[in-house]
Amino acid sequence: MGSTFVGNLRISIFGQSHSGGIGVSVDGLPAGEKIDMGALGAFLARRAPGQNSWSTPRKEADLPEFLGGLVNDTTCGAPLAAVIRNSNTRSGDYENLRDVPRPGHADYTAQVKYRGYQDVAGGGHFSGRLTAPLCIAGGICMQILARRGVEIGAHLSRVGNAEDVRFDPVRLDSATLHAAAAKPFPTLDDAAGERMRAEIQSAREALDSVGGEIECAAIGVPAGLGDPMFDGMENRIARIIFAIPAIKGVEFGAGFGASRLRGSENNDPYFMDGGAVRARTNNAGGILGGITSGMPLILRAAVKPTPSIARAQQSVSLSRGTDAELEIRGRHDPCIAPRAVPCVEAALAIALLDAMLEKDRLD
Repeated sequence: MGSTFVGNLRISIFGQSHSGGIGVSVDGLPAGEKIDMGALGAFLARRAPGQNSWSTPRKEADLPEFLGGLVNDTTCGAPLAAVIRNSNTRSGDYENLRDVPRPGHADYTAQVKYRGYQDVAGGGHFSGRLTAPLCIAGGICMQILARRGVEIGAHLSRVGNAEDVRFDPVRLDSATLHAAAAKPFPTLDDAAGERMRAEIQSAREALDSVGGEIECAAIGVPAGLGDPMFDGMENRIARIIFAIPAIKGVEFGAGFGASRLRGSENNDPYFMDGGAVRARTNNAGGILGGITSGMPLILRAAVKPTPSIARAQQSVSLSRGTDAELEIRGRHDPCIAPRAVPCVEAALAIALLDAMLEKDRLD
């Protein structure tokens, strides 16, 4: 069940990086929802490889072929199924990784779990390529949420030591929320984007890679979604975000910074705003007790550096039981974070629509 999300929606992702194709099935979508295929294609293009100097040169169109679940581009109540054909693979670049695993990658843990039967080409089912079908599901959820008044957006908030400006956690507007999505490089401040590209280029020239941070937000989220403890909204959201390869941390609102504050600083004072309860600050990130408060939902996700780097690394030979040096071939992103921005949006969209469908069922 590791590749299946089970909630009010049931989402399964299948395929490997270099298999004939990758895809997704989504059960539980409400019928009668029109899908804008042009908008979905534009969303998927933000994640697609081979489009710029800071991503892998592997080129894939990433155009989904829908096998079921839609009639005239409208959900029909049947499970939705879509596939993306892989067309630009070089599997021979990876054969040595069956014996000499990459440090920082899942090669060794997959070898232990699957006893050598795993697909090593391109990272197999552990590859970031599997975020393409995640974005199909999430992109569709985003369109359904938008019709319910919920908007989602994200930007690259850090690469290495270069930082972007942050979203205003209290007065976040739609234009700012979507500003980064319209740009070739997904930052709010273009000068920050230039500094980030310099960090990526520096890592590439050093035959290395660099990590980053993504800030994601949703506005228009109603109060009352989620549950306490094990089914809190933080839990639901983080579970799906951690399905994105390379994500190593998620924080909400002030996050770890709240540990350095006093209660008088961290608490968000309430006030009445035209009959609605609002907060003057939003250190909670729009969630209290696992339940949405009606304030903008704000989170940040930490993306580790790409494990596949061109410089030699120390590893082991599993067949010989000896230490070994590894030089990795293949095509890899010097920084995964820019292409992961829409993936985090997709994950948040799935979690929010799933929670809203639950609320619809209970109301």
